[in-house]
Amino acid sequence: MTLSPVVKPTTIRLVLALAVFLKWNVKQLDVSNAFLHGILDEEVYMEQPKGYEDDNFPEHVCRLHKSLYGLKQAPRAWFQRLSQQLVEYGFS
Repeated sequence: MTLSPVVKPTTIRLVLALAVFLKWNVKQLDVSNAFLHGILDEEVYMEQPKGYEDDNFPEHVCRLHKSLYGLKQAPRAWFQRLSQQLVEYGFS
């Protein structure tokens, strides 16, 4: 079973209510290419992308160092990197 970290709408409403009550500044961030920033811990290989095949080595594959959209490991790799960065900033 794979679990994905998600935020419940109730939690968002609670944090926004606290922000209004405590007069916190609120900023929103939307990263459209977030999954491309995850670093893979395991070895993952893929076929050469269509249109980029090497005619001299048609059977060669590409080893991925970072995640791609559609890769099963992408959400986990991104969340691990995000969590590590937040801890470095002092969050717990």
